[in-house]
Amino acid sequence: MSRAVVFAYHNVGARCLEVLLRHGVEVPLVVTHEDDPAERPWFDRVADVAAAHGLAFIAPADPNAPDVVARIRALHPDFLFSFYFRRMLAPPLLEIPSRGALNMHGSLLPKYRGRAPVNWAVLQGEAETGATLHYMAEKPDAGDIVAQTAVTILPDETAREVFDKVTAAAAATLDRVLPALLAGSAPRTPQDLSQGSYFGGRRPEDGRIDWSRTSRQIHNLVRAVAPPFPGAFTSLGDRALRILRTRVVDESMSSRIPRLWIDNGHLFADCGGRGRLEIVTAELEGRPFDASAFATLPDTSLPLEHTRRGA
Repeated sequence: MSRAVVFAYHNVGARCLEVLLRHGVEVPLVVTHEDDPAERPWFDRVADVAAAHGLAFIAPADPNAPDVVARIRALHPDFLFSFYFRRMLAPPLLEIPSRGALNMHGSLLPKYRGRAPVNWAVLQGEAETGATLHYMAEKPDAGDIVAQTAVTILPDETAREVFDKVTAAAAATLDRVLPALLAGSAPRTPQDLSQGSYFGGRRPEDGRIDWSRTSRQIHNLVRAVAPPFPGAFTSLGDRALRILRTRVVDESMSSRIPRLWIDNGHLFADCGGRGRLEIVTAELEGRPFDASAFATLPDTSLPLEHTRRGA
């Protein structure tokens, strides 16, 4: 029986840990994270999965700390797996497993190496992403590829909706290739990093809308950061308007000055970079906001030149 120490978090971590156990892999230790009190969990807890299966688990502040490394070395694992673990694993950890350290990444590597790959793919308007199982190297997401599974990104899907697809793709990828990996016959394909890209982490303030962009670019931002992520936002006077869902209704029209307006009870935005959006769902200071509420605001509270039609 093969032994694996598993570093895991989030839905991908929970699902992939279950896959390992279904294939009879012995897991003497699971390493996960303490939940961030500033983050509202919307995903499965790896600690709960480990507890349900009677597995030992820890959530160290630093997974690369000498005591953690020593504990894992003493377990003599064949493999080390990282499934959506949020910290880079340093060489002293990667050198421990006798048969390799592997990571499941939420993109089709070498594209979208780095942090928040699903959000970045949606933001960039990609039509496809996926999950990649690869060997870990000191450089992030740069090791040899073992297997990949692609998923489509539809034009109006949010990052959460795409992430659910990627989670299923990650579990399917591991399930498909694990027998060969355990048998020592799985492929290893070196990455050509020149054909890919690296992206850093995203912050809530990165969701501020730049109305000089095109309708498609703004729409992609909205769906890339839609709940459960912090959301795209703009200002109405001194109040914050969070825009949660939009629909591109015209990509060709040109507006000299960006503006918000209503027509027959629907709220629209003409974008400075070209195109028009319907603002389908929004919140003003945490409360639902609609076209009728917009119609009652004083002109001075609006950040964009606007008109009111059909109200």
